[in-house]
Amino acid sequence: MHGKIIKGIAGFYYVHVVHSGIYECKAKGIFRNKKIKPLVGDNVEIDIIDEEKRIGNIVEIAERTNELIRPAVANIDQSLVVFAVMRPDPNINLLDRFLVMMERQDVPVIICFNKVDLVPEEELIELRDTYVNAGYHVIFTSTLNGNGVEDVKRILIGKTTAFAGPSGVGKSSMLNAIIPDANSETGGISEKIGRGKNTTRHTEIFNLEDETYIMDTPGFTSLYTNDFEKEELKWYFPEFREYEGKCRFNGCIHENEPDCAVKDALEEGKISESRYKNYLQMLDEIKNRKKY
Repeated sequence: MHGKIIKGIAGFYYVHVVHSGIYECKAKGIFRNKKIKPLVGDNVEIDIIDEEKRIGNIVEIAERTNELIRPAVANIDQSLVVFAVMRPDPNINLLDRFLVMMERQDVPVIICFNKVDLVPEEELIELRDTYVNAGYHVIFTSTLNGNGVEDVKRILIGKTTAFAGPSGVGKSSMLNAIIPDANSETGGISEKIGRGKNTTRHTEIFNLEDETYIMDTPGFTSLYTNDFEKEELKWYFPEFREYEGKCRFNGCIHENEPDCAVKDALEEGKISESRYKNYLQMLDEIKNRKKY
């Protein structure tokens, strides 16, 4: 029997099988021996141990189209990252770190700025220009009055999308606006593991319609992007790419080098000052990390 892992917690994996429901499964020891850990989003084959209790074993994991580290998920087509424009104020440094991670893993990102009902429109222009000019699809929403929710729904159709974002930005409200029965969708899991207010959030998948899946990933508060070489970082800022090869020095990392096309573009206002500042901060972290 084949299905998709929609949740994993404490060594148990909850596999959704179309027309059959959700099965609580454990992974066979062969995966541990091979150091393979099943991920939410994996397409798997299961053996049924007890049909009445919906219990089984995962016996095979299909080849993944991709695999993300943070959030730890597989087989996604795109990511939608949600930030509030106020309450809390958007942490642009955190957003840029997330974008770097997704660029590194070649996952397209849609940026959703929520709670736009709290600020005047002119305050949104800088945010929009910063990220549209960097090459990203930006959507403004308000789950309070419904603005932009239909725009979000349209970009999800036919895709498997990872929802991400820090706590308090309205990600859960957005999910409930898109899938009104999201809280009851995994009722079969609730009976087994419980869902109280103190329950740790784990990544889980909701099926919106045929071939349209949403992965709700836990909130995040910090992301480290210093696990690669300093020469790599510039490739994960899309707005830098058109200037590649136009600097005086080959291999320019757009920091202190003279005649740098990226710094010239910054001076001319073609590149966002906040984005470049965050680039330098991440670059500094990479250069100063401890090497063991």
